[in-house]
Amino acid sequence: MTPALPAVALVTLGVLGLLIGSFLNVVIHRVPAGLSLVSPGSACPACAHPVRPRDNVPVLSWLVLRGRCRDCAAPIAARYPLVELTSGLLFAGVGWRFGSTPYAAAALVVAAAGVALFVIDLDHRRLPFAITGAMAVGTVIALAIDTARHGAEPVVPALLAAGLWLAVYGGIWLLTAGRGMGLGDVALAPVLGLALGWLGWGPAVVGLGSGFVVGAVVGIALLLSGRARAGSQVPHGPFLLSGAAIGMLAGEPLAAAYLRLVGLG
Repeated sequence: MTPALPAVALVTLGVLGLLIGSFLNVVIHRVPAGLSLVSPGSACPACAHPVRPRDNVPVLSWLVLRGRCRDCAAPIAARYPLVELTSGLLFAGVGWRFGSTPYAAAALVVAAAGVALFVIDLDHRRLPFAITGAMAVGTVIALAIDTARHGAEPVVPALLAAGLWLAVYGGIWLLTAGRGMGLGDVALAPVLGLALGWLGWGPAVVGLGSGFVVGAVVGIALLLSGRARAGSQVPHGPFLLSGAAIGMLAGEPLAAAYLRLVGLG
């Protein structure tokens, strides 16, 4: 494992993640609606009063306001600080796992775009190609820098892993005529496969399998709780992204532990 950054650097990354998370809330709201990310400024959806800068501090402002608009007291969904907090924790986790390597930049791109895609798929059951495309471009640029600094050894495994992820998700989409998987999932899969394959086959395979395991566990829990019935449509993007996060942050030790368990390690 790459040596972690100093504590002050991890805290700085966490704060950056909180700020990025605040922007991701804008992305989550506006991209599916086809709205500009730049203008107009953020405003309360209930009273349309512009959000003051002091009320736009990630997590803290929501706590100070007790989850309500300062002007009309309309409730502010807890999802907003949760997105910010999740982004902050992911950014700090990437710093802890990958240090200051160029790969860390790719992981941060995947983490930020992944948070937005996760929530959008829950809300709208779609994974916008614009965000997936931005993730792909940012990831490729960061990995190209990594290649320039450390050599091209990871390129072939990463491309093969991207092909594997595409084959699995594309195959499911074809076999189910689009009922078991959306094209958004198919487009996202090779980007995640590329990012995880750069780390090796262990993280790539763990990430791929974990998405289906998480999906199965959540599906069973929904059925047992009565919140879903057999045949219910559940967006797969959150499971796909959760699996990728597991593979990226813990895939290597999980793969090693499995190989030891079966006597191959």
